[in-house]
Amino acid sequence: MSSASDHDTTRGPKVRNRLAETRRKRGVAAAALARETGVSRQTIYAMEAGDYVPNTAVALRLARALDVAVEELFKLDAVPLDAPRPVKAEVVACGDAFAGSPVALCRVGGKLVAVPVSPAPLWLPPADGLLADPARSTVQLLGGESAGTRLLVAGCDPSISVLAHHLARAGVGLVAAPVNSSTALDLLRRRLAHVAGTHLRGGYASSTKPAGGNVAVIVFAGWEEGLVAARGNPKRIRAVEDLARPAVRLANRERGSGSRQLLDRRLKQAGIAASCVSGYADAPAMGHLPAAWRVHAGLADCCVATRCAARAFGLDFVPLTEERYDLVIRREHLQLAAVQRFLDTLAEAAFRRELEDLCGYDTHETGRRVA
Repeated sequence: MSSASDHDTTRGPKVRNRLAETRRKRGVAAAALARETGVSRQTIYAMEAGDYVPNTAVALRLARALDVAVEELFKLDAVPLDAPRPVKAEVVACGDAFAGSPVALCRVGGKLVAVPVSPAPLWLPPADGLLADPARSTVQLLGGESAGTRLLVAGCDPSISVLAHHLARAGVGLVAAPVNSSTALDLLRRRLAHVAGTHLRGGYASSTKPAGGNVAVIVFAGWEEGLVAARGNPKRIRAVEDLARPAVRLANRERGSGSRQLLDRRLKQAGIAASCVSGYADAPAMGHLPAAWRVHAGLADCCVATRCAARAFGLDFVPLTEERYDLVIRREHLQLAAVQRFLDTLAEAAFRRELEDLCGYDTHETGRRVA
């Protein structure tokens, strides 16, 4: 017989049950199930109708009698979660920052920094929140703010995904801000990045200026930069002078980028006015890989980028110069555990080998501190 202990009328989340469905599938009559579980037939019907919620003992007896798990008979309705509150964040000016754009979050010192993340052609990027109001720099969190250890690395190096993969093994998440060298150093100066990558002319000596000289400079790798042309080089682009030909269209980089500065120097040396280069004044590509992608997609015939970017799309490459890509870190951040693991990763043979094989980088100085 049923008693007050057979059911729980405590108010709370609604309990959904599949008791009637399971009983019928098993071919068990309500009266027989009532006898086996020590309750009345009316109680069985009341539970099936959702009027009664059985206590733990009855629920276990019902599950045993029907030879199923308790979770197959009874389940709580999902409790609606409170929407995470909007938070203020410093939004890094990279990518397409629009209301609703996904962002990755990282704390740099006491500041919460939001980095817009761009979708790849075949998948959406992982994100921590959505940019709610670009004008007010507010972010709507998708969940709680990440409690994991993260570093924000700003720069234009195409191999950032390789570094992220190796850092993940060390328990460090990498948030990449894909910006040019000038912008990366500015973010470091404003304390909105842990690490800034640069290949500006003048090497590390010029890299220290944006942070007042209170920085450490670490060699990341040596790379080649040059002219990237379509596979097979159908336009026969061999030198910067070929960019002045009417049939050749350039995918240019943005002002402040090392690639743009290299191009401008070479055009000046060749006595070619920028106005003579088709595509020079078009909307710029914001990075080595985006520039090379335009060539790959047939939107341009040539760009200035690294050999690594050309290799990524199987494009032809005409070298113009060899450069060193440095990593600039504020000295106050050197003692952070995440930065120490970052520096340890640079020294790993497996990481260097992947940079050499996948990207064609020179890693014999990787990890060496030069300032």
